[in-house]
Amino acid sequence: MDLDFPLSSASDDDGGDTTTPPGRAICHAGCGRPSRVCLCPHMPRSPLHTSTTVVVLHHPHAVHRNPLSTLPLLARCLANLHLLPGRRLRPSSTPLIPPPSPNPVLLLFPSPAASDLASWCRSTPPSARSNPILLILDGTWKQAKEMHAASLPFLSSFVIPVSLPVDSGVDGDSMFESELVVKKEPHKGCVSTMEAVARALRLLEPEGSGAEVEETMVRVLRAMVAFQSQHLQHRAMKPRVKLRKKKDIKREEEMKRNA
Repeated sequence: MDLDFPLSSASDDDGGDTTTPPGRAICHAGCGRPSRVCLCPHMPRSPLHTSTTVVVLHHPHAVHRNPLSTLPLLARCLANLHLLPGRRLRPSSTPLIPPPSPNPVLLLFPSPAASDLASWCRSTPPSARSNPILLILDGTWKQAKEMHAASLPFLSSFVIPVSLPVDSGVDGDSMFESELVVKKEPHKGCVSTMEAVARALRLLEPEGSGAEVEETMVRVLRAMVAFQSQHLQHRAMKPRVKLRKKKDIKREEEMKRNA
C-alpha cells in the first residue's frame, strides 16, 4: 500500500532513489541504489526463505513514478515473493491463487470486512494456517483502494481479508516505529509495503523464525529511512501552496463585486 501499504512505500538525490543522473556511481551488483546510499551492508546475504508465499499486485506506476517505493528492497529480501504488475487480480493473473486453494489465502488490506491478523492467527489452528499465501496491494492509497475494489469480484469467494491495526480517526505516522515512516501517511497505522509485509510475516511464519524475518527486513527499512532523513535535513523545503476550494474563491469574488 508504500499499503506504500495501505503495498509503501527516498528522494531523487542521495536520499534513496534508484534513478540517478549520468555519471553517478551505482551499486549495480547489489541493491541498485546510488553508491553513497548503498544498503547492501544492511541487506540479508541471500533472500530470506519463508513458508509464506507473498504475492504483490503492484500498480504499473508504483515503482517508476514513486521514488519512495519500498518494493525494490522487498524483492531483494524475500525468496518466496511474486510480483504481479496490474490494476486488479483475476483468474488468469497467477496460478498461485486458483480457487479453491489448498492453503489459506490472506488479503492484507484495511477494509471494513478485514479481521485483525494477530487475532486470526490465534484463533486458527496451526494446521489450517500453514504455508499461507499473503496478497498485498502496492500503490498509493487511492490506487490500492481502486485495485482492491476491482479485485474483489474474483477474490471474495475464497480470500480471507485481514489487516494490521489501523486507527483511521487519528492523523499520524506508523503506529509501530516512527523511525520507519517513509512519508506522511493519511492516518495512524499506515505503513510502507515493506513494513506491512515484515509485520505480517512475524505473525505468519512458524514460531521463532517470524521475529527474525521481521527484524532483518526492518533493519533494511530503518537504514533507508535514515538516509532519507539525513538528506531532508540539508534540503531547503519550499512551503506548500495551500489549495483553496472553488466555493471559497467564488464567495470571495462575489464579496468583491458587492463591495
